[in-house]
Amino acid sequence: MVYQTPQVFFKGVLNKIKSDGLYKEERYICSPQDGKIKARYPLDAPVKEIINLCSNNYLGLSSHPEVIKAAHAALDARGYGMSSVRFICGTQDIHRELELKMSSFLGTQDTILFASCFDANAAVFEALLGKDDAIISDKLVHASLIDGIRLCKAQRFIYSHSDMDELEKVLKSINALNKVIVTDGVFSMDGDLAKLDAICALAEKYEAMVLVDDSHATGFIGKTGRGTPEHFGVMDKVDIITTTFGKALGGATGGCVSAKKEVVDILRQKGRPYLFSNALMPAVVQATMRVLELLSESTQRRDKLEQLTAFWRDSLIKAGFDIKPGTSPIVPIMLYNAQLSQDISRDLWAEGLYAVGFFYPVVPKGQARIRTQMSASLEKADLEKALEVLIRVGKKYDILGKSRSDVVARYGE
Repeated sequence: MVYQTPQVFFKGVLNKIKSDGLYKEERYICSPQDGKIKARYPLDAPVKEIINLCSNNYLGLSSHPEVIKAAHAALDARGYGMSSVRFICGTQDIHRELELKMSSFLGTQDTILFASCFDANAAVFEALLGKDDAIISDKLVHASLIDGIRLCKAQRFIYSHSDMDELEKVLKSINALNKVIVTDGVFSMDGDLAKLDAICALAEKYEAMVLVDDSHATGFIGKTGRGTPEHFGVMDKVDIITTTFGKALGGATGGCVSAKKEVVDILRQKGRPYLFSNALMPAVVQATMRVLELLSESTQRRDKLEQLTAFWRDSLIKAGFDIKPGTSPIVPIMLYNAQLSQDISRDLWAEGLYAVGFFYPVVPKGQARIRTQMSASLEKADLEKALEVLIRVGKKYDILGKSRSDVVARYGE
């Protein structure tokens, strides 16, 4: 092999990504996060208003005046940052208050805060499990769960997506001290819900624990927004919940693990991201508590989100788009070809619609898509306008009413 300087090597890597049609570009938002935002691309382009269909701001609380007010108050009273990890001098009383409020909201014994749910998932497996234990995870779990599982020494098993027969076969075959079934509550790329009732039944039958990353469900899935465990009536059967404050619960940053007291205490003692990362900033803590109060006062935003989601899914199907089935506000429009997803995304942007193309390695090869997401910050009129744009662009690329094989035959995978 001929020696290459690192710069030449990395340029080659980037050129390969670009030639494969897998290069990701970022747009620039110039306003608060909302259903309609001001943005520009490229950076020297004029700022324009655009309908936002790609935010995790499910309940529209990222710019809610009460949430902003709470954050301002915390900045004035508590300062900007803690400049310390929790066990040294990074714990304010409001950190513990939020942990207790999250435990009450999720129906668990205790909660521990992290800088993000990615950090929570990085901490939980290595701290709790060893070489005599086993992890059985859904094939499509979030990248943070995959990375967290890799950090621990437990045996690793993967079952096909939502395949309960295969999950049971794996559980039958395992001889381990502790077994943990790991799943997303709502799968972030496909938008479908895990079969939590069936998973919990199998866990009980084979004496396994259940860990659910409920980041794309907390605050709006379930009758009162307590997530997929509430939706499936298994709040008392899920052993460990990891979730984020960076989506429906205000959308800033932060995450947590919520579980039995012993589990949480072990994470306080051994969770490396907890022990070696700064405490969550007070403004985020105070604002998140205000979000929980707003959720307890009314389900109006959750109900609106549900109605918009039903309208959007029904409208896309009637228009002839190939979407992933389900009921969640994550609604992927399947395109299968990476370059096609980017081309369509650029055309949508040009017409005032922000919807991003997802492709490998974010999703498997041959599964490229435009992932649209609903938010309570949107109005029905916004969706009607967005649908007009999507149909116009869909006709341009001749994808309406076309099957996967039709699209692949024309554009490739």
